Amino acid sequence: MDARVSGFWPEPVILENPRPANQSRRDVKAPKASFNELLQRELGNVTLKLSAHAEKRLRERNITLNDADMEKISRAVNLAASKGVRNSLVIYHDLALVTSVQNRTVVTALDRHSETGRVFTNIDGAVIVE
Repeated sequence: MDARVSGFWPEPVILENPRPANQSRRDVKAPKASFNELLQRELGNVTLKLSAHAEKRLRERNITLNDADMEKISRAVNLAASKGVRNSLVIYHDLALVTSVQNRTVVTALDRHSETGRVFTNIDGAVIVE
């Protein structure tokens, strides 16, 4: 006895094979770069910004960051992003920089000689730059 009742079971869906029958899995070419390499390449194209607050703090403390400094800090932010960090503390020489990784922005900056603000909150990662 057939237990099927017309209209009770859905009609089977036949999906087309995305790979031709004569092509094995080994014939499919894998991407040459890993996901992390592609992510780093894409993130490398995004520039790191300074918030107005960070610019003010750097100016008050007579700290200037040249292009090489910004590149190293940007790489640190890229590393934090690759680890899933959203808000990072970047330690760079005598500077402590709080960054929004998602927005690629330095939120605030202070140096070793700052008398206030030595407690960092709302960060979920830290990167030390050599």
